Amino acid sequence: MDKILGGLVLINGTDIWKEYGVFLTEEKKGGMENLNAILTPSKAKGHVGVDIREQNGKRYSRILTPANEERELTLHFAQFAETREQWLEKYMAFIRFLKTGKDGWLTITFTELGLTLKVFYLDCSAYRSLTYLWKEGVQASRYKIRFREPAPIL
Repeated sequence: MDKILGGLVLINGTDIWKEYGVFLTEEKKGGMENLNAILTPSKAKGHVGVDIREQNGKRYSRILTPANEERELTLHFAQFAETREQWLEKYMAFIRFLKTGKDGWLTITFTELGLTLKVFYLDCSAYRSLTYLWKEGVQASRYKIRFREPAPIL
């Protein structure tokens, strides 16, 4: 699995598969939720116009400078470990890692896309166990993490 999942997603330079057993996943086979979230552009900030009563419409600056609003994106992660103890340890460590980041910031690099986003953690939702945690053996789960990108690149 290291050859397949290793090095695909780096957060603050850390390979999340090698360090935490975490990788991006989709809701169902053939899904594109992660790619759609990563590549959906942010909204544009509105332009300020002057509404003069005696003139039709609004007046805007002769040169309009485009700017982006901040955006939120939700990524779907799965996590895998050989034992219950490893899974619990890595799960808690990964969530702590996302919450603290480097001075609160996370730089997520998607190596195959050649794309890096600077975000911070907002919350974790839709946690789902894929195995029975109270049984010994391989453990897996999936969850959604919501991030905010204050200065979007798209």
